[in-house]
Amino acid sequence: MSGNLRLAVGSLLVVGLAGTELTGLERAWLKLVRPGGIILFRRNIADAAQTRTLLHEASALGAPHGIRCVDVEGGTVDRLRDALAPMPSAQAVARVARVPGKAGLARDHGELVARAVRAFGFNTTLAPVLDLASEASAAVMGTRVADATATGVVEYARGFLAGLHAYEVAGCGKHFPGLGGGALDSHLETPEIERGIRELWNEDLVPYHELRDELPMVMVNHAAYPNTPGKLRPASVSPYWIGKVLRKRIGYRGIIVSDDLEMGGILKFMPMEEAAVAAIRAGTDLLEICHSPELILRAYEALISESERSSAFRTLLLERAARMTRLRGRLFAGGVPRALSPKQFEALRTRIIRFGETVKSLEEIQPA
Repeated sequence: MSGNLRLAVGSLLVVGLAGTELTGLERAWLKLVRPGGIILFRRNIADAAQTRTLLHEASALGAPHGIRCVDVEGGTVDRLRDALAPMPSAQAVARVARVPGKAGLARDHGELVARAVRAFGFNTTLAPVLDLASEASAAVMGTRVADATATGVVEYARGFLAGLHAYEVAGCGKHFPGLGGGALDSHLETPEIERGIRELWNEDLVPYHELRDELPMVMVNHAAYPNTPGKLRPASVSPYWIGKVLRKRIGYRGIIVSDDLEMGGILKFMPMEEAAVAAIRAGTDLLEICHSPELILRAYEALISESERSSAFRTLLLERAARMTRLRGRLFAGGVPRALSPKQFEALRTRIIRFGETVKSLEEIQPA
């Protein structure tokens, strides 16, 4: 087996870890897989120094210029809230940013998120959410969605992304092609969203078209869209959604990452081995597998096996890996962000708390 192929396969995986320190087993499989990225969750994060050590040790066993990502949207999805300070939600910030003279709050939000993730050693936050708010998805999405209209989502996300960019942190628009019309949680089931392609193109897909040149990464969801040519196949493994719509029709040229392949939305549709191969065939660049070493290794071996079986797939995979190497080098050439001093860390914590208080006070004077 070619070592180059194994390196290529591993470089297309973004993997999760079990706890706050690397175990011996994790060191062993990280050395084997050499993943292209690490994703951490609240279970992995105690404080900034510990998190930076964990990221350093895990990334050293992976591909060069690896992605070090975390979900910090603000509100209910904020992996740093306990170790730093709670960040206000996208919906709250977007709402008060409409107050005259407060349009810059979306950029301020992005800058604070960027400063926070950098303090812990990350170079990527999996935000902003670009889904549209609706009654159908309200119970699932909550305050993660910025606005009910594409215009409102774009206005918030453009400012937020500018704030991330100012601090050299990569953002990731999600969840393409849109979860706004879904009532089921794709962590558990495969949502079937009944919107047709015209409605999606004129509403849910507008943020991706408008922001295509400002989004370093786009995450594809596990929902199905039966009233479109994508039919009942989850978008994350759909050549129609990834290849035809996102790449060709929208013209997106950045990194495409799957939502977590351990989620029920995809694993209830097909096993991990099939999902990993199908996602790469469909045009995905990075496969996110966030918890189980067994599933990470099953995906890794499935991609190797398919590359051995199919020369066409092998060529596709090697080309995809070479492109990802170039893009990671371009995005993360600056290396690991410098650690903050205790005084700087406390100043950042205070700034986030005050920002949250500002947003809350402005919310209270907004009409319902």
